[in-house]
Amino acid sequence: MSYDIYFLSRRDGQSWDEVLKAMEETAEDGEPIPTHLLDAWDRIVPQARTLLGEVEITEYEQESRDLGHSDTGIDLSVFGDEVSITVPYWHAGNDAAVVLGKVSALAAIVEKETGLTAYDPQTEGPLVETPPQGSIGLMSRITEDLRSRYGG
Repeated sequence: MSYDIYFLSRRDGQSWDEVLKAMEETAEDGEPIPTHLLDAWDRIVPQARTLLGEVEITEYEQESRDLGHSDTGIDLSVFGDEVSITVPYWHAGNDAAVVLGKVSALAAIVEKETGLTAYDPQTEGPLVETPPQGSIGLMSRITEDLRSRYGG
């Protein structure tokens, strides 16, 4: 389970549900990453390293790119024309605040470089409109619930 952020392109008047439905309908396995996203990736990686420190980069031909930060579990992925950030429910309280602050900063970099909007499906709105306390509280509650059920 993870806290997810999707990067979407939304036309004026289009609802977020319509954007998500269109994304699901057009998703195809094995599609190459569009050139504009590959170019953006090349600009994002050095900025992500500045923000997060040591990261692991995985590239699979022209189909996917992945940037992982082992200390936080933050993962930035590009798969075809889909871009997302995930972070596992490992963090609670102040740790959740720190990690979600890094997620927000990384999302701002991705938005700037891709022109896409960071969408938070947990709160069903743009990430910039999500109050940090709401995200932190949600991550903390789910993390604590998972720990109480499964230990850790």
